[in-house]
Amino acid sequence: MEYHPNIAAAAHLIADPARASMLIALLDGKARPAGELAYAAGVTPQTASTHLAKLLDGGLLTVESEGRHRYYRLAGSHVAQTMESLAAIVPADRVPRKPPTREARHLQFARSCYDHLAGRLGVAVTQALQDRRVIVPAEDKRFELTPAGRDWLADLGLDTGRLRPTRRGLARQCLDWTEREHHLAGPLGVQLLDLLCRRGWLRRPAAGRAVEVTPQGRAGLKETLGVDADALRNGPAALSLSPSAGPAPSSRRRP
Repeated sequence: MEYHPNIAAAAHLIADPARASMLIALLDGKARPAGELAYAAGVTPQTASTHLAKLLDGGLLTVESEGRHRYYRLAGSHVAQTMESLAAIVPADRVPRKPPTREARHLQFARSCYDHLAGRLGVAVTQALQDRRVIVPAEDKRFELTPAGRDWLADLGLDTGRLRPTRRGLARQCLDWTEREHHLAGPLGVQLLDLLCRRGWLRRPAAGRAVEVTPQGRAGLKETLGVDADALRNGPAALSLSPSAGPAPSSRRRP
């Protein structure tokens, strides 16, 4: 008997606005209690419990218990990727043209897409890595890490030899729903975001998906990758990627 995935069941779960809001609230990869998810969805705690039970049964969420409290998180990066992909389906000219809130502007500038860097900054960093031949586009929406790129990332503090590829490879192209361009995902994208946070260039707040760029990060990103974070905040037209800025991957100079 041929196996057919029950796409309709998953689509039905995501199609409900309250459940979609809960899933979006969990896109940063963190676990959250039911009360916080109820607030994000604009529903009562009782209604939220019903929705959460359905999402658990449908395999979109997992739950952890700490004493009397239960914390929910996405079942994996595949759920986050699905939500981001669905958000990117809507044509840009059909998006309501309402003045963006401060939070929306921040999310468009830099945010976490489950476990990697997204938004205008994520796209700019990914483009800069391609300009320097650290990564190159490959088939099946993947990126290939070049030998010179391995050296360059090692100089930056990322030992790619310790990374384990998933079935989709070491690095993949993730379509950014706000920018309609690809940013870096996969194990390499995860570790790059972690490295930039450890270096003090980026900061992930305890709550929310917005990623902050520190003063040290603004200087480091511009010197190392030619990415002007301040200019990026003003919109895509202000994107600044200078091919001459920062070391070439083969230079072995430490950033």
